[in-house]
Order: sequence, then C-alpha cells, then structure tokens
Amino acid sequence: MLIFKKVADLQSWIAAERAAGRSIGFAPTMGALHDGHMELVRLSRRDGHSSVASIFVNPTQFNDPKDLEKYPRTPEKDIALLHDTGCDALFMPPVEEVYPAGEKVSIHLDFRQLDEVMEGVFRPGHFIGMATVVHRLLDIVHPQSLYMGQKDFQQLTIVRDMIRQLQMPIELVMCPTVREPDGLAMSSRNMRLSPDMRAVAPVIYQTLTWAGTEMRRRPASAIQTEAMERLRQAGLRPEYVDIVDGISLLPVEHWDDSDFIVACTAAFAGEVRLIDNSVFKEM
Repeated sequence: MLIFKKVADLQSWIAAERAAGRSIGFAPTMGALHDGHMELVRLSRRDGHSSVASIFVNPTQFNDPKDLEKYPRTPEKDIALLHDTGCDALFMPPVEEVYPAGEKVSIHLDFRQLDEVMEGVFRPGHFIGMATVVHRLLDIVHPQSLYMGQKDFQQLTIVRDMIRQLQMPIELVMCPTVREPDGLAMSSRNMRLSPDMRAVAPVIYQTLTWAGTEMRRRPASAIQTEAMERLRQAGLRPEYVDIVDGISLLPVEHWDDSDFIVACTAAFAGEVRLIDNSVFKEM
C-alpha cells in the first residue's frame, strides 16, 4: 500500500492506474478505523477497482471544537488495517493540502430540507463542512465509485444529492452498517464509551428493530414517542428518533406513504453521542 500526503503525488499515481486500464474506488474516512471502514475497501476491491482510502479529520464539520479535540486518532493502527485489507493507496493530507491558501474550495448548493432535519437541527453547519470536504476529495481523486457507510445515512443522502446537482460522473455505493455481535453499530466513537455505557448502547439498535416491526400497523409518530422513552429508560439521552422517506428525509407517518422508509436516531451514551439507523422499507 502506498501512502500519499500531497495531492500532486496521489494524482500522478491515479493517472498511472487509469493509463493501465484500472478504475478507482474511493472510501473517504476520518480515521480511527474499524471493520465498518474495512468493508468499504473490501467492496471496492470486490467491484474490481484500485482502492483509495483517505484519512482526514475535517475541522470544518465539527460545530463543537471540543468534539474535534476529542476525536480519536490512531494512525498506526489505521495504516495496518488498510494494508491488511488490501487497500492500494492511502491519502493522509495535512489541512493545507485539502484547503490551500488562497484557493476557493467551498461549494454553494441548496440541499433544501436535507441538511436541516435530524442532525442538522443538533449540529448546525456540520453538513456544509462535510459536503465541502467530500466535494474537494472527489475533485482530487475523481473516482468511478464512491463508497460510504449506511450508518451515516443523512450524510450519504446529502452526498447523493450533491452528486446529482453537480452531475458528477460518480457511482455512490451505500455499504450496509457493520455491527458488533450485540448489534451496536461500529463507530470510531465507541472506544470512548465507559463500560457501563457500552453495556447499554446496544439498546439503540434494539429499539430501531422494535420500531421496524411496529411500523406496518401503527402511526410513525406514536412509534417515535415510545422509542424515545425506551432509550431514556435504558439510561441514554436521545435527541431524536425520526422515521423518514429515504430520499427526501421528510417525515413518513404510515407504511404505505413511501417506498423507502428509514428510521434514524441520535442519543448520548454518557458523554458520547451515537447515531444509528435502520432501513424499514427499501425500493
């Protein structure tokens, strides 16, 4: 596996790969990698691409400076995991390579309600920063396929909309959430959970699973209210449980209201904020 820190060096390697007839699959990450991230690389390799991953802790998508400061960084472990999974190239740029002085890299798109609901309510500005850095990375790598995890469903939905608006010739591949044996979605934040909160955290997925079984026979608003209470009783501090259309992210009240229904949630387990989702109905 080759490791690049400069845009020009990475692009030279990518150009050589393309000249040799190989396509590029890309998995952008912020590091602190786990098996969920490795699945992005595995799927890229399965699809026949030369696989590129990036590790860049993007400062513009943290609305809380303390959250940025606490974000786990494990570069040696990350490099070993990517190497062992068969990643071909790793891009680990400093901030000045991604955001060069004097160069405008921001994008101005109307995401309508996509960046205003759920995470957008509790993390203002997060998705503007996220979309900017993903666009910048795509502009550097120019992959044929972009691999992103289902766990960050709202993020993935916004990136899909960005690709559509800008008519970018990129296939977005949603990779299913990889879970621990007890159902907890793998996350870089899990390593910050206390033992007590780690024992409680699987209730999040258990609650989403329960909600999915209820959705065919009860209104979503009633399910959401009860789901919030279930999370509170378990010792978590939920911010939202929303049942939405998987494209528009607008609320869905009944099973027949949409062909694509997803439940999304965020909850604090102690001081650690966890997100998860479950697809109830897929197109």
